Amino acid sequence: MKFTESHEWIEVQNGLGIVGISNHAQNELGDIVYIELPQIGKMVKAGEEAAVLESTKAAADVYSPVSGIIEEVNHKLSETPELVNSSPQQEGWIFKIKIQSPEELDKLMDSEKYLSQFKG
Repeated sequence: MKFTESHEWIEVQNGLGIVGISNHAQNELGDIVYIELPQIGKMVKAGEEAAVLESTKAAADVYSPVSGIIEEVNHKLSETPELVNSSPQQEGWIFKIKIQSPEELDKLMDSEKYLSQFKG
């Protein structure tokens, strides 16, 4: 699992990147009440807005960690957006992306580096 500075994670399985937000991000946002999922087939670039989360505190953009085409979205989140809070790095994934430039993954942080930002 790799992380972005803007608190998204990506895990690659069979050439597809599964994307969600980190536990830290969901904690900061508070209770997620609505998710605007990306459109399947949409081309996104690394760092581009792909989805929007609305919580009781604020709205937050979810950025794509890599460039590619949205292949699948987590439809469960339309009915149960709180999965992002209860299971942000498993059941609360947001979308799957067909990775266009695998080398972009090298620019992302591993979990140790990502978590080190919050210590101190």
